[in-house]
Amino acid sequence: MATISPVPFLQFIDANGAPLAGGKLYTYAAGTTTPLATYTTYAGTVSNANPVILDSAGRASVWLGAGSYKFVLKDSTDVLVYTTDNIVNAGLGAMQPAVVATAGQTVFTVLPYTMGGSAIVAVNGLTEEYNVAYTETNNTTITFVSPGLSVGDRVTVRSI
Repeated sequence: MATISPVPFLQFIDANGAPLAGGKLYTYAAGTTTPLATYTTYAGTVSNANPVILDSAGRASVWLGAGSYKFVLKDSTDVLVYTTDNIVNAGLGAMQPAVVATAGQTVFTVLPYTMGGSAIVAVNGLTEEYNVAYTETNNTTITFVSPGLSVGDRVTVRSI
């Protein structure tokens, strides 16, 4: 079976559509200003500088590790271009089958996973925040805050 190729490198442009030559990509842990490493290759053995300096075509090889990222993109003179938060390495871990909620349901039993916020929990495809939207009772039980979810909401878990 064939699959679509991942993007081999990122390319950024300015507001006029020109390559963001010499731009700077700062990478942080999602929701913070704590630097989080990206890597030069799929192997993840060589970290990029942080910030990653874009080439003359506005390109860089940026491979993500575990966890969720925040990207802060600036031009070569450190003017903010944009910030994007909660970027997740979609290739990590196995996605569990979705669990469909009943009205007001807060407790969900899922397949075993590693506890401690090291899973990506999503409702209807939107990532939920650990210890804010949900807590973990054990490695197979996720509890959402009251008043719970709506009937038909789909809960998915991806171990990372």
